[in-house]
Amino acid sequence: MTRDILDINDFTVLIEEANSDKITIDSCHFDEPLIAVALYGSGNVHLSMKYGDKQQDYENTMGLALSFYADEQVECEHTVSVEKPLQCIVIATSPKNLQKLPNNEGELFSELLGQLVKPSDHYVEGPRFFMTPEMQHIVDGIFKNTYEGKAKMMFFRSQITALLSHFFWQLSILKDGGIKNVEREKLYEAKEILSNNLDTPPSLTELSRQIGLNTFKLKKDFKELFGVPVFKYLQNERMTKAHELIRKNEATVQEAAWHVGYDSLSSFSNAFAKKFGFRPSEIKH
Repeated sequence: MTRDILDINDFTVLIEEANSDKITIDSCHFDEPLIAVALYGSGNVHLSMKYGDKQQDYENTMGLALSFYADEQVECEHTVSVEKPLQCIVIATSPKNLQKLPNNEGELFSELLGQLVKPSDHYVEGPRFFMTPEMQHIVDGIFKNTYEGKAKMMFFRSQITALLSHFFWQLSILKDGGIKNVEREKLYEAKEILSNNLDTPPSLTELSRQIGLNTFKLKKDFKELFGVPVFKYLQNERMTKAHELIRKNEATVQEAAWHVGYDSLSSFSNAFAKKFGFRPSEIKH
């Protein structure tokens, strides 16, 4: 496990990564009440928030941006396994520090995270959504960085500031967008179906049928919620997964192509180059 902690103004940032060849529970408590945003990388780790006799579970965390309030009674548990490693960034501040934040940033919390500023329980879930491609790119870059020492901390600070800006901007869009909670859950389900079926994805009609949302609403609201059209998202996921498999020496270029649904190696290589600017054979391991 690797863990980096840094302070940015009145925010405390935890950047945590863990892998395990067996099922392992990574548990922590909070030292004081806090308002936080947790952003998850590609690990898709299982998350449980336990408090008193209550428990809130999050099964599919890959790409999730989750805001919450938690006090000292809350236990946060990540279940790490071979298939589900941990990649998590937590940006937290104490409610008492909100008025001290520069540039009136505290007003953003009151306007967009009001239920967390005045919590009704030991743990309160705030808005959550799956990150836009821009946010996901920043998160991926944080976990793939190779900086050391002061340069590493400088890099982290710049990226965390950008992530917070994206997070609050996306919240403001979602607040004005008017997507109902029930429909939002169906869109989360659609995203998960696509992520789990990169090699044989359903058609738009079939996906619409599976989640119980008509194709017009699916296309319109998926783009509004996640920032990209349905099959642009699928394409991004395919290329990202292929890149990871090749970079980690878990698959050859041909095997990676098959894994994400490409029968033609040339078509895969062209699509890969279009996204990353270089061909899969040029990846440095």
